Amino acid sequence: MIRIANLTVTRGTKPVLTDLSLRFGHGGITALIGPNGAGKSTLLHAIAGLLPSTTGQVEVEGRDVARIPPEERARLVALLMQSDRVTARLTVEDLVSFGRWTYHKGRPTARDREVIAKALSQFDLESLASRQIDSLSGGQRQRAFVAMAWAQETPWLLLDEPLAALDPRHVRDLMERLHGMSRPGEGQRSIIIVMHDLPAAARYADRIIAMKDGQIVTTGPRQLKMTGAVLSDLFETGLEVVQVGGGDTVVPA
Repeated sequence: MIRIANLTVTRGTKPVLTDLSLRFGHGGITALIGPNGAGKSTLLHAIAGLLPSTTGQVEVEGRDVARIPPEERARLVALLMQSDRVTARLTVEDLVSFGRWTYHKGRPTARDREVIAKALSQFDLESLASRQIDSLSGGQRQRAFVAMAWAQETPWLLLDEPLAALDPRHVRDLMERLHGMSRPGEGQRSIIIVMHDLPAAARYADRIIAMKDGQIVTTGPRQLKMTGAVLSDLFETGLEVVQVGGGDTVVPA
């Protein structure tokens, strides 16, 4: 479980998050939604222990994240940031192997190679393993970065806008994979994801946390909290949730 109690994060003199209290249970997909500047990415960074709190506390599996040594923290929480880019001519397999660094320190064991191979398979990257990252399409590249985070084998997977710039086909492909691995069973991951793709959130999220101006507007099961009224107020434009093809989507009102 992740528990956040009275969390305030300040940058300079400006509070980015103000007195947030939340709990995240195991399993499923939690979507963080809200306008730009709402504090969604800051919240992910605070959960990952990369931003100190001004006040309050973040606990991951009962431990104060600020007191967990970085190496141990990297085995609890994997964070994929918006800025994760590569400039070196790495192959897909090289990139995914970085997710194992906290385990192998540059000397991969049989177990590390097994996990890397499983990550390549999990995200349909086996045929691309020897391709250089900068030769891939946007969708393929994003799958490779998510596979790298997945290879950390953490119970918690934090993804900051992994759907940005993806076409509808690749959005659906990636979300189907994430949804599947968040279901009960061996190797289940608990996924917290910052999303601006509201139709994808409406279809795949189990829980919604709506944020605005560094505060929580509403939180709860998607079916109850992702409504036209909530979204219209949150984004200050007319939106409604409708059923299409047996699932929910979001359209202009």
